[in-house]
Amino acid sequence: MKNLDKGFVVWLTGLPASGKTTIARGLAEELRSRGIRVEVFDGDEVRRRLSPELGFSKEDRRIHAGRVAYISKLLARNGVAVIVALISPYRSFRQQAREEIGDFIEVYVKCPLQVCIERDVKGLYKRALRGEIKDLTGIQDPYEEPINPEVTVETDKATPEESVAKIISHLEAAGYLERQVPGG
Repeated sequence: MKNLDKGFVVWLTGLPASGKTTIARGLAEELRSRGIRVEVFDGDEVRRRLSPELGFSKEDRRIHAGRVAYISKLLARNGVAVIVALISPYRSFRQQAREEIGDFIEVYVKCPLQVCIERDVKGLYKRALRGEIKDLTGIQDPYEEPINPEVTVETDKATPEESVAKIISHLEAAGYLERQVPGG
């Protein structure tokens, strides 16, 4: 059994508009309801605050992911559950984060590109398809699907609540959370 007072990092990766932010919010709410200290690093917000000088080249993305991993590690070792909702398109970046953090749970927020394009709440795909954005993951820039994530949630097939429940179930089974008895 893991030390339940120790933090951990849930790293949500997936295409833009796959549902990472929605799941991160739901997961944070569930963890807080259990009395757990939580920090959420949402891709857009954390980039504006932590890496405003960086663009979207592969090297800039690597630097940004490294910064997020480092801060996540610091928080986790101080008992915080950290939820990272970051496209983090390259396997090597996620592997580096895993190695740096240690208590790392990779969650693949899987959603077909066409569904993400249909959701497109920020209009990114429309802009990329018109050529206004040159480096959108999934269109001009690659997304390397995780090979062995701890959890895969398919947001075109499951509700956000079902996705959160699947992640919570994994965290309980892996010893990061105490199992909760329904109705108890």
